Parts: sequence; structure tokens; C-alpha cells
Amino acid sequence: MSHSSVTDADIAVLRAQLGRPPRGVVEIAARCVCGNPTVVHTFPRLPDGTPFPTQYYLTHPEAVSAVSTLEANGVMKEMTQQLQDDEELAAAYRRAHERYLEERYAMDDVPEIHGISAGGMPDRVKCLHVLVGHSLASGPGVNPLGDAALERIAHQWRPDRCTCPAPEED
Repeated sequence: MSHSSVTDADIAVLRAQLGRPPRGVVEIAARCVCGNPTVVHTFPRLPDGTPFPTQYYLTHPEAVSAVSTLEANGVMKEMTQQLQDDEELAAAYRRAHERYLEERYAMDDVPEIHGISAGGMPDRVKCLHVLVGHSLASGPGVNPLGDAALERIAHQWRPDRCTCPAPEED
């Protein structure tokens, strides 16, 4: 997937999506087919100095909602068990963790979060939002559990179909 710079219009959309000003945004890591931000790439330290391990932050409201439904239905526990049962899946998930860290270190190595990726990687599944954000930002085949979560929400949200609210008239 191609990352793109952040425009003032993106910041306005992100503010509406999040219900607050976005923090630490470096670039847009994935966009809806309509062009709105879906995933932001954030700096590993927020402007106030807080370490922030979630470098790929899922912002699209419909995607967030769909992933929240998976989490509420216990999919994280199920996926964590799959990691314990499937050595090949566990190895691919560890590679996703390592890539996540390499990409963060390319921006900055924040001592407080050194070696910590996000979403529970590499040994468990703690946050599907992070894993889906990573998959959308990196493309298929990088984060196997993010890819699996995307498959599971395809009936509710897909990156190739716009579900963004219509822009408000001024």
C-alpha cells in the first residue's frame, strides 16, 4: 500500500472520525477508496512526550466498529489460541512484529517502548484494531491475523467499498 502525506483536509476528516484532534500523525498509511483516511501512521512519541507504540492507528469509523464487534465476540482469545496451536502462523505473526518494529525504528527508537510493537504481537492478540491497521497499511501477507480479521469483517466493512458519511454542506 502506498502511504501519502497529510493535508489540512485529512486533519479535518481525522478530527471528525476521532471526535478529537489527531495526535502525532506522520502520514496517511491507508485511505478509503473515496480518499478519506482509514489508517494513520503515527510518530512513536506523541507531541506531549508520551511514548506511543501504536504506529498504525485505525481511524475509519465503520472499520473501527466492525473490528470492535470482532473483539466483543471473543475473536482475540480465539486468535491467541491459534497462535499457540499453529507454529507456522506464530512464525508469520512474529515476522509481522519484527517488521512493525523495524518500521518504527526507522522513525525513532523510543527507549520506553523498545522491543514492544502493538496489538499483543508477537505472542498474543490484544487489539485487533492495531492488527487491521497494520494489514491495511502494509498490504496483504504481512500481518496474518490482521488479514484474517479483515476477512472476518468483509460482510460489514471492506477497504474497497466506501462507507464514509457524506460531507456536510456549509
